[in-house]
Amino acid sequence: MDVSRRGFLKLSGISVAAFASGLGFNPAVAQAKGYTLKLEGCKKIPSICHFCSGGCGMLLYVREGKLIHLEGDPDHPTNEGTLCPKAASLLSVANSTNRVTKPKRRRPGADHWEDISWEEALDIVAKKVKEVREATWKANDEIVNAKTGQKEMFPANRAEGIAFLGSAEVDNEESYLISKFCRLIGTPYNEHQARI
Repeated sequence: MDVSRRGFLKLSGISVAAFASGLGFNPAVAQAKGYTLKLEGCKKIPSICHFCSGGCGMLLYVREGKLIHLEGDPDHPTNEGTLCPKAASLLSVANSTNRVTKPKRRRPGADHWEDISWEEALDIVAKKVKEVREATWKANDEIVNAKTGQKEMFPANRAEGIAFLGSAEVDNEESYLISKFCRLIGTPYNEHQARI
C-alpha cells in the first residue's frame, strides 16, 4: 500500500479521533470487570501487616490456599486503606519461589544448606540453649556494701550468655510469651527491634 505523507497524517488524525471517542469502550468498566473476575471465588480475610509495629489493616483475597490479591482495608483506623511499599509487596513475598518454608542447617565445615525436619531443628536449638545456659549461669553476685565496705553475696540466678531480640513482626501476645520464656530460662537480656 502506497500512502503519501498527507494521507498518513489524515489516517493518523482519524485514528486518534476514533480512539479518543472511545468507540463505545469505557476503560473504567473494563477495569472494574477485570478486578471482579480476578477476585471471583476468593475468600476475603481481614488481616494486619506484619512489617512494622504500625499495625496497618489489610484485606487478603485467598483462593484454594493461595494469596491472590491484597489491598489496604479502608475501614481500618490506622491506614484507612493505604499501604506503604513494604505492605504492598507482601503478595510477592507470599508467592516467592525463594521463600524459605522448611528449616535448613549448614553443618560445620559444609558449603551448602540441607533441609531438616522441624523436630530436628527444635532439638538442635533446645540443646544449644541448655548448653549455653549451663555454661553461663550466674547463681550469685558479689556486691560491696556501701556502709560497711564488706563484700556480700546476693542471689542473681541469671543466664548471662543468652539474649533475646524480638521482632516488629510479632504481636502483643507473642511478645508476652517471649518475655515469659526469657524469664523461664533466666535471661534478663530481652530487647525489642522497635526500640533499637
